[in-house]
Amino acid sequence: MSVPRIRRSRRADHVADTRRALVCAARELFAERGYAATGTEDIVAAANVTRGALYHHFKDKADLFRAVMAECASEMAERLVAQETARAEQEQGDAWQLLRSGFQSFLDACNDRDFQRIVLVEGPAVLGHSAWDALVEEHGYLLLAEALTEAIAEGNIEPLPVGPLTRMLAALISEASLYIARAEDHVRAREEAGLVLERLLAGLGRTPGVSLGRMESVR
Repeated sequence: MSVPRIRRSRRADHVADTRRALVCAARELFAERGYAATGTEDIVAAANVTRGALYHHFKDKADLFRAVMAECASEMAERLVAQETARAEQEQGDAWQLLRSGFQSFLDACNDRDFQRIVLVEGPAVLGHSAWDALVEEHGYLLLAEALTEAIAEGNIEPLPVGPLTRMLAALISEASLYIARAEDHVRAREEAGLVLERLLAGLGRTPGVSLGRMESVR
């Protein structure tokens, strides 16, 4: 009974290794050359597998790209969460301060080679903007909504409806990231986007002694 089990385990490992080799090779080539300039023959050669293996694991090149894009986005999300969690443990600060720092950290991440080329530049072009929107929804909305809810509870931003506030801030961050990725001077674009973002976020801060209702009545 143990022999078939061992064989199944070895076969499963081989299948997983083949898929991993394809994703790793494709990721390197997509980041270096872009989607259009990377052929499936380049990918299978770099992965040292057959063309049949590629089509066993993925429907086509776009399907493989989708897997690579998802991996890059997931890795970046995990890295940022770990980084900002460590920051929260080490630094004194309220939820709003930590969230604003997190936004700036994300803009820094937009100049990571793989994330910038694969997720921000090639992703929308290859798979459409809906693919980018799906990644934002998967990795960003819940955490952002939780942080905003906490910031409102602490009294540091106006008690606005969290649903639309989350969506609008996510859209703002998304546009800032695309601005950086598509700029000729990425470093300067990062600085500019960070400056504008911080100024806009400052407007959400709650002015001591002034409520949103009072401000509306003055208008």
